[in-house]
Amino acid sequence: MATVRGSGGRWSVPEAEVRRAAAELNAVRVDRRDLVRIGPFRGAPGREGGEETPLRWRRRIAEELRDPGGPERTARDDVGRPHHLAGVDWRRMLVEQTRDGTRRTWWLPRAVVMLLDAAEHTETRWVRAARPRRASAAPAEPPSRPRDAGSRRTTSPEIPTAPPRPYGRELEGQLYSVLSRKPGTSRRVAGWACAVCRAAPAAVLDHCHEHGYVRAPVCQSCNTQERPDHLYGNDIRVANRYTRLFDTDTDDWLRHWHRCPGCRARTTLPLPHLAAWTAHTACRSLRPTHRAPGGRKPCGVLRVSWTGSQNAPRSCLLTVAVDFCPSGEHRVLAQVPYREAVERFRVWLTETAPAVAAAAGPDRLDGLPDRPRPVIADSDGEGLALF
Repeated sequence: MATVRGSGGRWSVPEAEVRRAAAELNAVRVDRRDLVRIGPFRGAPGREGGEETPLRWRRRIAEELRDPGGPERTARDDVGRPHHLAGVDWRRMLVEQTRDGTRRTWWLPRAVVMLLDAAEHTETRWVRAARPRRASAAPAEPPSRPRDAGSRRTTSPEIPTAPPRPYGRELEGQLYSVLSRKPGTSRRVAGWACAVCRAAPAAVLDHCHEHGYVRAPVCQSCNTQERPDHLYGNDIRVANRYTRLFDTDTDDWLRHWHRCPGCRARTTLPLPHLAAWTAHTACRSLRPTHRAPGGRKPCGVLRVSWTGSQNAPRSCLLTVAVDFCPSGEHRVLAQVPYREAVERFRVWLTETAPAVAAAAGPDRLDGLPDRPRPVIADSDGEGLALF
């Protein structure tokens, strides 16, 4: 928002700007089926020295959901507005799911997550920009008089928020294990825009779990969207979000995945993503359909599992199945050897994204480790969601 200087040297936001922002907020379309997991996550990293996130919307939601008296206590403190964050009543949109009948997970629509991430990012930058100015102006300012309750004004620092800058491959070829330990990395990541959607500010540093290379900084929404939905360490559910990954936004995601030198040199994807592509794209014609209002509808839920790993390609076998099919509870559609799946992907890549395919190949081996890092699969995917 544009800011103006008011009386006493204070900065404020004009009422017209607030109304315009409110109209844009009301125009945001929310798809309640397109959900992003917001917690709980295991192994969340601590903050670096001197860093703080004033909004902390994820932490606030987690505290209120874990504390039985949290919502009621917040209701008393906030005078009837207990669950509002950046103008969003998250309780009205929160989806709770239970895994194995014991653990609950919390989900919000993707549009809401992107909105709250952007609000947290902006507030953090404004507060940091205001600190030097407050420190220099504090001795010179006389004690302020108590303000009338009816004269509230939205204030902001003198320096307006700078938009996140586009990512320009500054971290390409670096190892995540090294870069993640450097002080100030998370602050540096927050200065970029998401390298995939290029709309929201980056929140995490995405990296390849097979080769250990950094891909690019991405927003929380994109990071959740690409994370495989693991049922077990070698078994994933092919969710509806793969339509975006391999159909509508294919070129952006293929460029992102091939920012890893290892995947680019072998012209492939990490094993969980390759398995999902095989089930979603290569075996699409094998999936049975059933009659439904308005036409035929694919039945059941796609699932793909594998034996072995990419480090032993001769013995690695992908099995594509349909769960909850009326004609068979666990119906196997196809069994595809790993090498055949890789070859199918290379052909599809050449037809779908020629520019990405042209930049890949075995001649891109500069800086590649002699021996690939073994994969340690996370059975529930919780550790893959936070930076």
